[in-house]
Amino acid sequence: VQLQASGGGLVQAGGSLRLSCAASGRTFSGYSVAWFRQAPGKEREFVAAFTWSGPRTYYADSVKGRLTISRDNAQNTVYLRMNSLKPEDTAVYYCAAGKDSPAYLQDGGWYDYWGQGTLVTVSS
Repeated sequence: VQLQASGGGLVQAGGSLRLSCAASGRTFSGYSVAWFRQAPGKEREFVAAFTWSGPRTYYADSVKGRLTISRDNAQNTVYLRMNSLKPEDTAVYYCAAGKDSPAYLQDGGWYDYWGQGTLVTVSS
């Protein structure tokens, strides 16, 4: 499956963005899908994910209540709605898909497919 991430941009603190992750080649059926991010000079970190089975959603503590992951099966797209953005949210955001397993959702090494990343910059 090929993933295409989009929707990043420059936004002021307190603003909102919606990132999209479109799949091609096959659907998201049977996959867990996640968003990760990597800020300059920092390691990649888990942001949010949902499992195909359930489905259930999971969030990093730093984004709970502000970011929402969702999916549109008809569009074969996963979204990350980002509200109340902070300068510390500045990063390249990546979507990823992997075998459906809640136990490994926060482990980037678990995922088989990655999008190319989309840059989010939050100004203070």
